[in-house]
Amino acid sequence: MLNFLWICTDSQRFDTLGCNGNPFVQTPNIDRLASSGANFANVYSQSPLCTPSRGCFLTGRYPITMGLRQNGQCIHKDEVLVPKLLADAGYTCGLVGKLHLSACDYRIKKYGKTEWWRYPSDTYFEGTEMRIDDGYSEFEWDHAPSTIFPESAYTKWLDSQGVTFETSPHPDCDSISFGMPESLHQTTFCANRTIDFIDRHKGQPWFYSVNIFDPHFKSDPPKEYLERYESILDEIPLSPAAEGELSDKPKYQTDYIAKNGNGTAFYTERQNRLIKAAYWAQIDLIDVQVGRILEALTASGQLENTVVIFTSDHGEMLGDHGMLKKGALLYDSAVHIPLIMSCPGVIPAQRTGLPLYELGDLAPTILEAAGVPRHPGMQLRSFWPEVTGQTAAVGKETVYSEYYNANPEKPPQYLTMLRGTKYKIIVHHGEDLGELYDLEADPNELKNLWADSAFANVKCEWLKAVCDRMAFTADPLPERIGIY
Repeated sequence: MLNFLWICTDSQRFDTLGCNGNPFVQTPNIDRLASSGANFANVYSQSPLCTPSRGCFLTGRYPITMGLRQNGQCIHKDEVLVPKLLADAGYTCGLVGKLHLSACDYRIKKYGKTEWWRYPSDTYFEGTEMRIDDGYSEFEWDHAPSTIFPESAYTKWLDSQGVTFETSPHPDCDSISFGMPESLHQTTFCANRTIDFIDRHKGQPWFYSVNIFDPHFKSDPPKEYLERYESILDEIPLSPAAEGELSDKPKYQTDYIAKNGNGTAFYTERQNRLIKAAYWAQIDLIDVQVGRILEALTASGQLENTVVIFTSDHGEMLGDHGMLKKGALLYDSAVHIPLIMSCPGVIPAQRTGLPLYELGDLAPTILEAAGVPRHPGMQLRSFWPEVTGQTAAVGKETVYSEYYNANPEKPPQYLTMLRGTKYKIIVHHGEDLGELYDLEADPNELKNLWADSAFANVKCEWLKAVCDRMAFTADPLPERIGIY
């Protein structure tokens, strides 16, 4: 039986690895992982936010179907996760770091905080997020490195060493900080726990989910990791944007930039480069810790029996189109993510270029690789025969993403995206203006063709395709058991 090591970062866009064309980051370990297995060039998240995306790739069900379409919601107890199915099949399943399938920003009276949210008594887990029967027998939860989650495994680990989590602001940019030293960083903590799990479970089938919080905004890499970029700061390119490009795009995008300073216009060119540098510096640290994990896997003799997966939950604007962070935005910057799968002797070395895949396809893919039947509620499909070379890599004609009031904007925003290899449409529901891009002519999505009469037929065709795809997200449950 194969083991599964699933490394998932938070908010890491596709173009942040050396193997994906970034000449600045230092990611030799992840690059080697990519060269030894399958590096997917076109994988898209089904949501640009954490909870909907994570719910999707752990259930193989679209966010709108399985109920997690917003941050701050709690997964329904009847949803079935990949680790639960694997645990029932004899796997030992563990997690370190973020889960985020339920609301995490409540307060506990026990710690002197203001309590404004409480789960029903039968589902209340003091100090962490609410859990269903998720299959994790080892669960070291840490939602975000900070002092507001005293029950997080990372906080307890720091406490055991007499250390308190703290960061110090960068003198030149208030949107980045110098973080904990490398030896005490949350990324390193996740690697330490992973190595311990690998060493303890040799000889039995296991599934381990590593959920590193970085490179999530606000960036706080160790000082020495950021200093390397500061020495070459002027070489870091500014993000693509066109003068006045938002004038014919939905008003939300202009409002988004104005809200809380979510745009590059609020910063100098030097500060914008620093923001990008700090984001990349966190990825460099991730690579070092991934290297440690892979060394432990090799030393334990389990490398050739373990499917290693490296991916992220969604992307990050990082200055593209003048925007930072994430929101009701379905640009590729926000939903195009890295995906690498490696298992020597099982997955041949390859780079899957053109085929499109959805991040939620990972759930049925892992189950097929493990020989475990998929759950009848799953909507996405396995690409295991394609990644192992049993069949040609054909992918999908289109990929789907959604944003249905996923954050508490006012007014609420509802968007549906359908992306092919040539065109991409984003419908802003309830509004007259949407987005349509010719990706071959305009890969940076700068020119909106929504109102261009020359593309009226294309828009009509793609609006019909969006309507079809939304219908196809209908829940397959409950299963039909009869004719009448």
